Amino acid sequence: VQLQASGGGLVQPGGSLRLSCVVSGNIFRINALGWYRQAPGKQRELVANITSHGSTNYADSVKGRFTISRDNARNAVYLQMDNLKPEDTTVYYCSADLNRGDIYWGQGTQVTVSS
Repeated sequence: VQLQASGGGLVQPGGSLRLSCVVSGNIFRINALGWYRQAPGKQRELVANITSHGSTNYADSVKGRFTISRDNARNAVYLQMDNLKPEDTTVYYCSADLNRGDIYWGQGTQVTVSS
């Protein structure tokens, strides 16, 4: 199983970015897809996730600014990030809960919010 993430970059405060992650490999069921982030010296934290039924969950710090979505036909998950703040700067990881509950991680993509 591979998770290929893309879409990070440098953006000014108040700007937007869209992260994408495509899951490939030996998949017979995707239970949930999500995005996490991890700042240096801190634990990885949930940003948002979405279940196979489309239910979503967001960290309080991103509610109203970030939107998670998925494309079941492409085994893909997206994170639309609007009104970005400097404190959103860090590495973002996509995750997939697959098959019988196995958790897989993407390689991480850097998001930098700075003027």
